[in-house]
Amino acid sequence: MKVENGKMVSVTYELKYDDADAKLIEVCEKDRPLTFLFGAGMMLPHFEKNLEGKECGELFDFVLTADEAYGQVTEDAIVDVPINVFKDENGKVNEELITVGNTIPMMDAHGNRLHGVVVSSTAEAVKMDFNHPLAGADLHFKGKIIEVRNPKMEELERNCGGGCGSGCGDKGGNCGNGCGGCC
Repeated sequence: MKVENGKMVSVTYELKYDDADAKLIEVCEKDRPLTFLFGAGMMLPHFEKNLEGKECGELFDFVLTADEAYGQVTEDAIVDVPINVFKDENGKVNEELITVGNTIPMMDAHGNRLHGVVVSSTAEAVKMDFNHPLAGADLHFKGKIIEVRNPKMEELERNCGGGCGSGCGDKGGNCGNGCGGCC
C-alpha cells in the first residue's frame, strides 16, 4: 500500500539540523513511531510531499529548508506583552514564570494556542518570542516507513474532528478537500 491521502502512516526517523554540526533534534523509534493521517493537514506539507507514494519498508532521507519547514525567524513574532497579563488575582506577578528563557503557553486574541519564550521583562511588559523553536533552521529527516494502512473510524474522528469543516481545513463543507475523504 502506498502513502497517499487518507492513509494512516507510521514512520521512524531521526531529525537533525542540516548544518555543519548536524545536531540531533528528535528521534522516533519503532516502539513509539510517528503515526498520522496523511493529507489531514497535521504535518508540514513538504514533509508529506517527500513521503507521498512511498511504501511500507521504504527508506527516506531529505532536507526541508527553513522556508519549507517553520519559516524564517521574524521580528514581528517578538512582542511586548503587558505585565498585567502575568498578574494573578491578587495583582502579583509570578517572577519565576517570567524568567528569561522560560517557555509559556499562551493564547492569542482568536483563541489559538501558542508558546512564547521570555526574552526580557520590565515593570510594564514582558518581551516574548513567538517564533517556532525551529524557525530559521533547515531540517534533515532520515527514516523509514514502517506502516501504511487504512484508518479506523475512531482515527478518522480524532484526526478530522468528526465531520466536514471541523478539522480538515475546509470550513465551507466541501468534503473533497484533501483530507483523504475522511469528512
